[in-house]
Amino acid sequence: MSAPVEVVFERRGAGPPLVLLHGIGHHWGAWVPVLDRLAEAHDVIAVDLPGFGRSPVPTAGLPADMPGLVAGMVELFAALGLERPHVAGNSLGGAIALELAATGAVSSATALSPAGFCTPRELRWALTVLTLHRNAARLPEPVLRHLFAAPALRALAMGMILARPDRMALDAALADARALRQARAFRAVARAGRGYAFAGAPTVPVTVAWGTRDRILPYRQAALARTRLPAARHLDLPGCGHVPMHDDPDLVTSVILDTTGVRPV
Repeated sequence: MSAPVEVVFERRGAGPPLVLLHGIGHHWGAWVPVLDRLAEAHDVIAVDLPGFGRSPVPTAGLPADMPGLVAGMVELFAALGLERPHVAGNSLGGAIALELAATGAVSSATALSPAGFCTPRELRWALTVLTLHRNAARLPEPVLRHLFAAPALRALAMGMILARPDRMALDAALADARALRQARAFRAVARAGRGYAFAGAPTVPVTVAWGTRDRILPYRQAALARTRLPAARHLDLPGCGHVPMHDDPDLVTSVILDTTGVRPV
């Protein structure tokens, strides 16, 4: 399904709208482990960000910076008839969620291991690791299928991103590899984000939750998030890696619903 602003998304459920935003190189499928659970309480819209997943690069070009990304999301909300939806995001998506909260464009924001709280060295580390994963994703699909099918090899291939790679289905692992390989906006977004740091002051309910086993944006960054967002709710995600939706779907679902304040009827 495609919105008038050339963004592909998956929509399920009914209730107050909740928009889900993935990280760099990912796609809306990152949210599959929690999507149907959230859809019991919300009208859930899981988005492929511009230039990622199946969303094309905009004809006018990619946003040059975070304000441009945020403006694009606000435009999407308007196109879909969403008035101040709830939003949840992971990594890059978590940073966008917080920025949307700082503008007052959303009713609440849940940020899972968000970007914007790392040192330049830590950011270089994260982008280097993800770039190496992207290069590996270019292996022929039969090789990737064999790699992901063997538990030991899957742990080696995905252990930097997930704390519990054995919990991800083979088809989901292959879909993630395709999304990373085909991420047309990866380099441009990585370049644009090199100097980014979150400095906003949201006035809506905000939760920042960090995987204690995050190896991309390490858990120690949660301390800076607590300093910069003293009014937010800060939570640990025990035993979770950088993409906690796969590591502990029940916990992530609960964290998001606690933030939105909406429960299944």
